[in-house]
Amino acid sequence: MGAHKILPKIPLGRTGMEITRVGFGAWAIGGGDWAVGWGWQDDRDSIAAIHHAVARGVNWIDTAPIYGLGHSEEVVCRALADIPQVERPYVFTKCGLVWDEANRHAMPKQVGAPQSIRREVEASLRRLGVERLDLYQMHWPAKDGTLLEEYWQTLLDLKSEGKVRAVGLSNHDAVQLEVAERLGHVDTLQPPFSAIRREAAQHELPWCHQHGTGVIVYSPMQAGLLTGSFSVERVKALAKDDWRSRNDEFAGQKLLRNLRLVEALRAVAGHHRVTVPAIAVAWTLAWPGVSGAIVGARSKAQVEGWLHAADLQLGNDDMAAIASAIRSTGAGAGPALPVEM
Repeated sequence: MGAHKILPKIPLGRTGMEITRVGFGAWAIGGGDWAVGWGWQDDRDSIAAIHHAVARGVNWIDTAPIYGLGHSEEVVCRALADIPQVERPYVFTKCGLVWDEANRHAMPKQVGAPQSIRREVEASLRRLGVERLDLYQMHWPAKDGTLLEEYWQTLLDLKSEGKVRAVGLSNHDAVQLEVAERLGHVDTLQPPFSAIRREAAQHELPWCHQHGTGVIVYSPMQAGLLTGSFSVERVKALAKDDWRSRNDEFAGQKLLRNLRLVEALRAVAGHHRVTVPAIAVAWTLAWPGVSGAIVGARSKAQVEGWLHAADLQLGNDDMAAIASAIRSTGAGAGPALPVEM
């Protein structure tokens, strides 16, 4: 795999795992041909991107069964097979989204039934080719009538049985975190968080900070909007099987506000001599309570585009400049600056 770059690591809550500030996000490598796909993707490019990220020092991968309806986990498995055991990254996956094999394009159901979760964990272990999952998270709150207490207890049981090392919640709010914590510690939270989607900074990040819960944020580049590579023309040219072609942040006035915000990130990037994606990711890492950011990549070049975020610290001046642009453009929603700054 080649020599590893030494990237800074920080504790992931109280899990005992130390993670790099950026992790490889494996949503897009699930490919197209399902409800929330990113269009066609060559698996060889995906495997090369994972190998490149690991060789550069990234020590965790975030995937989920729903990404490509099992395909993302299978690709991660193929990538892991070529990595020596001592260099293997942590593998994080999820449960609670169940798809219909007969209709790949139907939206998945949000299921929390204990027997369903137990089926899912066995399927993920098999697809990933591992004996134990490093982190297992409930992807979304259940909508099948299963109480949060019931599905959270199932995850706690899987942890005590040794199937998984740590358990967490994704896309849950502070009230739900509180309910779960009363049953057993919430090791991690995975919320959406970017300079456009800032709502988690209001309640969830402070809650996690107070409770020793690790936070790995997703979509820090807002699905590519904050990379500096988007324009109105490029959005119009998005493939029909790319979910972003139907997302309102990529349309109308919202798109124009978001593109104006990118110009402020570009100025900060110039000052630090790094890429715009690196600034977008580093912005999320500057918030108290955030342990790491999940950053997607479909090629080695995309990994290089954001890797500098792993050891980049934005100063108060940088954060103030971005907060000012957030306010003047009216992009997104949520706090623009940590209280501490």
